[in-house]
Parts: sequence; structure tokens; C-alpha cells
Amino acid sequence: MADLTLLGISGSLRAGSYNRKLLAEARARFAPARYLEGDLRLPLYDGDLEEREGVPEAVTRLTDQIAEADAIVIAAPEYNKGVTGVMKNALDWISRVQGFPLADKPTALISANAGRTGGETGQFMLRACLVPLRPSMLEYPTVMVAGASEHFDAEDRLVTESYARALDALMAKLREAAGG
Repeated sequence: MADLTLLGISGSLRAGSYNRKLLAEARARFAPARYLEGDLRLPLYDGDLEEREGVPEAVTRLTDQIAEADAIVIAAPEYNKGVTGVMKNALDWISRVQGFPLADKPTALISANAGRTGGETGQFMLRACLVPLRPSMLEYPTVMVAGASEHFDAEDRLVTESYARALDALMAKLREAAGG
């Protein structure tokens, strides 16, 4: 198996978020691989800040991770029927870096939400936000864990067979798309 690097990005900053738990499950299914985790604790995008100080170091670190990765998995919760603010902010900053670091990167989206759609609207909106950045998006299978609190055990493992099978299949496709 090829030595691959997987970049995981969570659109939720909360340590105990279901999307972070789902991201850990995705990482385990992509293994063996070197794993990087992107940090979306970035300053708010501000054109004046960019003009005055340039691209912040935290943004450069994230875009360097994107460039280094063979594949990317984004765990993207839905907030108020949309993309989380930290995710949209990160995409806005990434768009300001020369060279389209996301271009042609095999990228998979996953989500876990308390609601009954599992983050479907948020994923749809995130896909639209990613279009200008040109990643190579995997379309299927979709992984949208609805009623997330019911599907993880006390050790934060995804225990519902249908969601686990979908995640297995998606991560296998991502590995294949990355050349592994």
C-alpha cells in the first residue's frame, strides 16, 4: 500500500463534537496513512488585515497541510441550515492563497448532526462553497449521520452498521482516488 497522507478537517471546533468523532472513525478507516489535522481557529477574513499583514501564519499552515495531503476528509456539521462560520471563514482564507492548494485534491465530505437529515443541507452548501477552490469531490456514498447521539458508543465509536458501511465505502473510494 502506498504511503499516503490524509488531512482531516472538522467544521466544528468543539472537542467533543460528533463531527470530530466521525472524523476519527474516517481516519481509522483510511489507515494506514500519515494523518494531519487542520486547525480552523483562524482570524476572521478581513481584506484590510490581509493588505496590512498578509496571509496569517495559521492560514499558511493550513494551506501547507492541504498541499502536503494526498486526500482530504472534511467533517462538516450543519448550523442553522448552512455551513459553519469557521468552515466558511477557512475557505475564504484558502481562496486568498496563490496556487489553488485544493485543486484536484481527492476530497470527501462527512457529517453528523443532531437533526433528522444528518447535515444534508450543510453538505450541499459546503459543496457549493468548495467549487471555486476546485477539489476533486467524491460524490458517493454519502455519509450523513442523523440523530448523532444515538450512533456513537461510550468510547466514541460509530456503532450503527449502515453508517459504518457507508463510511467504510467512502474512505475506500477516497484511498483509491488518492492512489493508494
